[in-house]
Amino acid sequence: MTSKPENVAEEGSWGGVAQPGDGQPIDDMAPLSKEDEDTVSQVHKRLIQDMDLAAVENLGPERGREAVEAGVRSLVAELGPQLFGERKELIIRRVVDDAIGLGPLEPLVNDPTISEIMVNAPDEIYFERDGIIYLSALRFRDKDHIMLAIDRIIAPLGRRVDESSPYVDARLPDGSRVNIVIPPLLPRSPAITIRKFRPDRYQMEDLVANGTLSQDLSDFLRVCVQLRLNIVVSGGTGTGKTTILNALSAFIPERERIITIEDPIELKLQQKHVLSAEARPPNIEGKNEVTQRDLLRNSLRMRPDRIIVGEVRGPEAFDMLQAMNTGHEGSLTTVHANSPRDALARIENMVLMAGFDLPARAIREQMASAFHLIVQLSRFADGSRRIVGVSEVVSMEEGTVTMQELFVFETDSVGEDGKIVGEITNTGVMPNFADRFKKAGIPIETLIPDVGSWA
Repeated sequence: MTSKPENVAEEGSWGGVAQPGDGQPIDDMAPLSKEDEDTVSQVHKRLIQDMDLAAVENLGPERGREAVEAGVRSLVAELGPQLFGERKELIIRRVVDDAIGLGPLEPLVNDPTISEIMVNAPDEIYFERDGIIYLSALRFRDKDHIMLAIDRIIAPLGRRVDESSPYVDARLPDGSRVNIVIPPLLPRSPAITIRKFRPDRYQMEDLVANGTLSQDLSDFLRVCVQLRLNIVVSGGTGTGKTTILNALSAFIPERERIITIEDPIELKLQQKHVLSAEARPPNIEGKNEVTQRDLLRNSLRMRPDRIIVGEVRGPEAFDMLQAMNTGHEGSLTTVHANSPRDALARIENMVLMAGFDLPARAIREQMASAFHLIVQLSRFADGSRRIVGVSEVVSMEEGTVTMQELFVFETDSVGEDGKIVGEITNTGVMPNFADRFKKAGIPIETLIPDVGSWA
């Protein structure tokens, strides 16, 4: 028996698993009895025999679902005349979801409050809401049932997953990011991880309202973006790096030409003059791969005003540094790291992956020259995501890149409900790029309340 992660909510009275939150429809998430699961399987098999599901899908999502539901209702009336009420409706929905959706995952995919879905085994489906992981009451029947959902995800994309290629990255039609791993890499069961796509666009004012950062810091970052500082957003998995990058990009003037480079596409920029480039994995023969580095190098020939790399994760770090140091200021990117110092170390290692025989000092000089700010994000124990620090990359001293903290988060207390109370404030340190503010006619005192201590 596997142990439950520490940050998974405790089991409650809702269907024998964690209560995920107020307003969650029980009829969509409730577990089925063994008898009802057998009924779902029986009706599904008959549906496959009686209906051409491939032809139905050509009708489109809405009309196709209506046609399948009509067929399922007829079969349930025939095979389960004793069923009625919500129990009957739940069985019908599960069959329809199996036939043209992602099976037990369909209610989770359709729930806009859920940010991530994780399938570890047929009876272990977890989901994340507001930074907290819950164990769902939904279940797959067996491993083959999971593979049916996997086939529905990757088949329309022309991708494959089998023993010779046991993992794959894919994307759902709504833009959600999917990672799939199957045996023998995970002997116990196929695993699915879905990072949900958010159709809404978080504005910076939304992030200020929910405590991700302060209004003072928001105003400061707005001017930094407009003055074309190069900014790296750093943080661990699920800390909100892409959300912050989206919000920062909104400060880029409309007149500028923006090229984004991602793998896969997640950014939702609000400007009109945007070209979004997406890396391409190799095909079945292992050919025709297009990497982020390929896209970045090509983007330099496309007359960009700004280059945004959704996440730097490999050799493209070298080309990004070159671009930032040769006139393409105002670039934005993210990196997986737990501190600003770790972010620089990771980028240095990525540059070495490019295959150039460069000494560490040369790489660090490039970073010290290219980067202006590192914005550090963290996810707290209460599930909240916040900016915990903003550091300026200053210069090189004795072979080390020097930095200074401009903003830091201080925890004041922890409430009875476990919520962490604190705020991010400036440190009273004058940034070296303050002259850019002055030349632009923007007095620092209008952005930083404690500017008097910077004199």
